[in-house]
Amino acid sequence: MQTAVLYDPRYLTHETGTGHPERPARLSNAIAHLERQRWFSRLERVDPVFCDRRWIETIHSSDYIDRAQIACSSGQGYIDTPDVAVSSSSFEIAMLASGGALAIADSVMQGSVKNGFAMIRPPGHHAEHDTALGFCLFNNVAVTARYLQQYHHLDKILILDWDVHHGNGTQHSFEQDPSVFYMSLHQYPHYPGTGSYSETGTGAGKGATLNCPMSSGFGDAEYRQAFEEIILPAARAFKPDAVLLSAGFDAHTADPLGNINLSTDFYRWMTTEMMGIAEQYSNGRLISMLEGGYDLNALANCIAAHVETLNS
Repeated sequence: MQTAVLYDPRYLTHETGTGHPERPARLSNAIAHLERQRWFSRLERVDPVFCDRRWIETIHSSDYIDRAQIACSSGQGYIDTPDVAVSSSSFEIAMLASGGALAIADSVMQGSVKNGFAMIRPPGHHAEHDTALGFCLFNNVAVTARYLQQYHHLDKILILDWDVHHGNGTQHSFEQDPSVFYMSLHQYPHYPGTGSYSETGTGAGKGATLNCPMSSGFGDAEYRQAFEEIILPAARAFKPDAVLLSAGFDAHTADPLGNINLSTDFYRWMTTEMMGIAEQYSNGRLISMLEGGYDLNALANCIAAHVETLNS
């Protein structure tokens, strides 16, 4: 079966202003690079739909959703913090981003594709229950996890976040829930300041959060050791019904917002390993969605490596 890829030019209309790292060129450059690949025509193209608000409300408060909509429609320049820059179309595009992730999930669950990648923006993993943070409005991966459980009736969801920044919003969404296992490798200490080894979940969710903080300057070798000794054994023990990836590519050595030195080829390796987990426990169900990545060439090359590996 094929790999699904989702992109829509409407994602470019979320305007963040001159000089903002999370800019439309991230996607326009990446899709142009993908379309030049010989294997691109073999992918299954999926179109996004706007997310039904009820799925956003599984993660975010109704008051926050209303506040985000008003901020965008009234012409405010940002929501909650200046790094979450918005324009008049940003609320709709954030709904289209979450809806895009769910469209990929539907394609995978229907069995028409083996796995899929949602090339969406704005990213999501920093968005909290009632706060926008770190370029993020709605937490796309968290919404997808709940959608898989409540709409597609899966039980155990594994989320691996390899963005260079810790996914505070995703962790907090599930830290009391043992049915969603959140794993993260991220530079530490670094923005947003969360993600220490000691953060392992609370209450019934104790042990269902796994942080692998990585020191500045670490690269392929250290990440591979963390995978082989910590991430993969824990994933196998959990035996997930689906694997979700918060696929940020800002741990690449060329990225300006981190100081981790991963190579492009290492993203192929991580993708292959997580495909193996999905094949062994999840009937191959793997759903990946874009988070960070701010060097345009590195991002395009990493996305191409990731998608080509998914389709291998």
